[in-house]
Amino acid sequence: MLTDLSIKNIAIIDNLTVSFRGGLNILTGETGAGKSIIIDAVNLILGGRASADLIRAGAEEGTVEAIFDLAGYPSILAELERIGIECDGELLIKRVVSRSGKNRVFIGGGLSTIAILAEISRLLINIYGQHEAQTLLKQENHLLLLDGYGGLLDRRREFALLYDEYRQVDGTLKALEEGERDAAHRLDLISFQSDEIGAAALAPGEEEELEQERTLLSHGERLLQNSQEAFVELYGADDAVLGRLAQVKRRLAEVIAIDPSMEGSLASLDAASIQLEDAALALRTYAAKIEADPERLQAVADRLELIQRLKKKYAPDVPGILAYKEAVDREIETLRSREENRDGLVKRLGELEQAVKTKGEALHEERSAAAERLAAAMEKELSELAMRNARFQVAFEGLSQPRSSGLDRVEFLFSPNPGESPKPLAKIASGGELSRLMLALKQLHPESDVPTLIFDEVDTGIGGATSALVGEKLKRVAAGQQVLCITHLPQVAAYADLHFKVEKKVEEGRTVTSATPLDREDRVAEVARMLGGIKITDTTLDHARELIGESLK
Repeated sequence: MLTDLSIKNIAIIDNLTVSFRGGLNILTGETGAGKSIIIDAVNLILGGRASADLIRAGAEEGTVEAIFDLAGYPSILAELERIGIECDGELLIKRVVSRSGKNRVFIGGGLSTIAILAEISRLLINIYGQHEAQTLLKQENHLLLLDGYGGLLDRRREFALLYDEYRQVDGTLKALEEGERDAAHRLDLISFQSDEIGAAALAPGEEEELEQERTLLSHGERLLQNSQEAFVELYGADDAVLGRLAQVKRRLAEVIAIDPSMEGSLASLDAASIQLEDAALALRTYAAKIEADPERLQAVADRLELIQRLKKKYAPDVPGILAYKEAVDREIETLRSREENRDGLVKRLGELEQAVKTKGEALHEERSAAAERLAAAMEKELSELAMRNARFQVAFEGLSQPRSSGLDRVEFLFSPNPGESPKPLAKIASGGELSRLMLALKQLHPESDVPTLIFDEVDTGIGGATSALVGEKLKRVAAGQQVLCITHLPQVAAYADLHFKVEKKVEEGRTVTSATPLDREDRVAEVARMLGGIKITDTTLDHARELIGESLK
């Protein structure tokens, strides 16, 4: 709810701070004292249009600040968090209007925009008066108000969930149908690619093995010559290494016969001889395996060329090519199941379409019954608010296509005078009538997520006993929501939980406005002033006390 409002350099207000409470906050004062300026200032906080004409003469900018206590409103805190506004339960909004046109908005201490301010303002306050854009003036709000009154909000949410599923299935099916041709082309393409890769029968590590084989095949003659010559030099020639090594071993044996200290060297020569014999035998075996095979060389080259071609088309290496095939095989399976999926979607869409129709028609019937009850109740409430001949109707229009709200469009129709047919409320209701209509609605269905309601001119055109009824109804609404009300009627002011007297006076040659909270005796004096008369008598004061006392019963 709104706890504090500070206004600086707006119209005739120099510097004014007002602290409100829960319940019914009443503002009274002489005409022209500045009560409407306070409403204009609240409108600025709610994102209303700013004009340089609002700035107090002699000042370059005007400022309005408001503090809201939202600790008891978790849904509002959640919405603020969604928008990106941090709030620990207390929200500060500041609006600065400049003659230069550089207007600024601060929300929660940070610089913000009018668009965001307008988005969150609907969560905080509704103003019902002559000049404001109001809930009742917007036809799109009428259906929600009807559903709230009829206790149909849960049914509405159930329908919205069903309708959302219907929209999702319908959108999926349309996308599926629109993509049929593209899907067929895609299926042909990736099926060819999968077959091409599959026919190649690639294996991990194959390319490296083929490259090695090609190297050996392309150098066969050289390998054969070198391996054979190495074998001859080690073993086959007359002066082969092994033969010469045998001679060395014999001479060393003679040395050892004389000097045994060289036995170690002989052992080394024996080991070397064995290793050289092994190497010679390996060279002979290797040379025996080598043969020219041009056909195999060509086959290896062809296979490597195929792998290169596939690498250029699909992936930089064989594992990548194989992974690509796995991916397209999964896609092929998905695409080939499209028809089956489509049949399932068509069936589900038909079921949802029928469910939407059935549930929507049931919701319409409940709304129609609620509309009749609402019309009768509204006319009774309006009669008690000095609008005895007023007529209130709820007009239904069926939609050609369902919406998340149902199958209906509704509009509130209103006729304030006998003999006139009801017309759209937004076109004919005056500010005072609109305030009383909203007061009647709030009396019938007080629940709301908006913490603060402001009624301006709710008492226009009424008096006497009806005035007390207006005050009583405002008091009832204020039991569930904070209410701010500007009134000229003492019978309404008597019901205040907190009463402010708004007055203007001249200080140092300038007109300034103040808003003073009144104690009990000051309230009696103010209500007595409102009761009229040039001179306030003891009788008038007694009457004022009686009114205040009656409001407490």
